[in-house]
Amino acid sequence: MKKLLIVLTVFLLVSHSYAQTKKPAAKHTPEKKAVQVVKLTPADSLSYAMGVQTATYYKSQGALKINTAMVKKAYDDVYNNDSLLISPETCNMTIQQKLQQYMSEKNSKVKEEGVKFLEENKKRSGVITLPSGLQYEVIKEGTGPMPKSTDTVKAHYAGSLIDGTEFDNSYKRGEPISIPVTGVIQGWVQALQLMPVGSKWKLFIPSDLGYGDRGAGGAIPGGAALIFDIELLEIVNK
Repeated sequence: MKKLLIVLTVFLLVSHSYAQTKKPAAKHTPEKKAVQVVKLTPADSLSYAMGVQTATYYKSQGALKINTAMVKKAYDDVYNNDSLLISPETCNMTIQQKLQQYMSEKNSKVKEEGVKFLEENKKRSGVITLPSGLQYEVIKEGTGPMPKSTDTVKAHYAGSLIDGTEFDNSYKRGEPISIPVTGVIQGWVQALQLMPVGSKWKLFIPSDLGYGDRGAGGAIPGGAALIFDIELLEIVNK
């Protein structure tokens, strides 16, 4: 009888082990993190919005490293009418000096890239470089008259940065522009007076003949060299 019990026990253990190996592996389901819903009061919303706007602006101007604890202290001091660590006049001067420094550093890098691009570009066959630094390539030679500085012209154009980023295109708008020859950036002023009507040129413009260190809006950074495709359609003096 004892021998029979031992045999049955071994049989049950083996059967259990076999069944365990045949069980399909349980699928691991990752735990879903609960989404935290933050309820903001009107004052909370205004406070956060003020922080986002100021942080976004100064970060975009080049202030990439700041002490957020000092930002909070400044807000606390102003709203609690406490003494300021530095005067409002010094605050203004500090901000102006730092932003000018950031802009200068950023412009220098952009300008350096433009100079390097133009140095290589002028080596290409068909590219003509003027004493001013303006470069152009004749895509199509027109047969009409050349505008004078006192003329107004109609032209189609597409403008881009040297990395190919397009910032303006009259072709896409479906309408050319009418402009005084001297009412545009210097790169255009010089080129237009050399282009016979009917011509299409590609201009490569150094920053000092474009928008200089100030740039233009958010599309053209300070110090940027520019590329324009210009098609001179006609002289439209009135």
